[in-house]
Amino acid sequence: MATPIGNLGDLPPRAVEVLASVALVCCEDTRRTGKLLQHAGIRAERLAVCNEHTEYERIGDVLDVLGSGLDVAVVSDAGTPGISDPGERLVAAAIEAEHVVSAVPGPAASTMAVTISGFPSHRFVYEGFLPRKGRDRTDRLGEVADETRTIVLYEAPHRMQRTMADLLAVCGPDRGVAVSRELTKLHEETVRGTLGTIDVGEPRGEYVIVLAPVENAPVDASDDTVRALLADALEAGASTRDAAATVAEQTGRRRREVYQLAVDLDR
Repeated sequence: MATPIGNLGDLPPRAVEVLASVALVCCEDTRRTGKLLQHAGIRAERLAVCNEHTEYERIGDVLDVLGSGLDVAVVSDAGTPGISDPGERLVAAAIEAEHVVSAVPGPAASTMAVTISGFPSHRFVYEGFLPRKGRDRTDRLGEVADETRTIVLYEAPHRMQRTMADLLAVCGPDRGVAVSRELTKLHEETVRGTLGTIDVGEPRGEYVIVLAPVENAPVDASDDTVRALLADALEAGASTRDAAATVAEQTGRRRREVYQLAVDLDR
């Protein structure tokens, strides 16, 4: 079930009813959820930690409770569990054991950020957190660069500057972006602009990055032609990012494809 992403006043009434009635509440942090329950006037029968390290271990407890005919609630520290938070494995295990699974809807940072971004919201894709390193990160960034739907990303403050720099490199300076932090909290802020101009300030708090969709570009040049142009640009002293941006503009090739070719050349 969803819990507030900042403002405790956003706790849905039905969530209060469910939390007060279940035999077990699985949560990321018992202290944080305990404060939420206290705010709602609820004395939970039992709280159990279910985070990225303990979710597998918690499956047995959950199935035991459900098997006895009682109910279990799963919550995250903020927002909807299972969406870049623990919960997915518990749901899958309960379904496999043929228990009834339902959701109590409520706050979600991703939909809120899309709503206030100013970008098309009739079609959007939720990417969550990007892989932290390696080829997985490079490939995912490339997919983001070519995405024709509005894109939602999450990022932690200590990785924010690097992620914004990587997005600039693969998407180019003209891509529209809206960056929100501290949603529903006292210091809620959304900054809008382009990847080449936006300033998110000193990173603090959890971020939601909303990228405008890309417009499809024609494919005019072969990979060999692009590699030759990239090689010239790199030999002339251009960075991988700048070389990719220049050659993408010259050839009409998608920036993601050109950037990947540039990365491969520069290894």
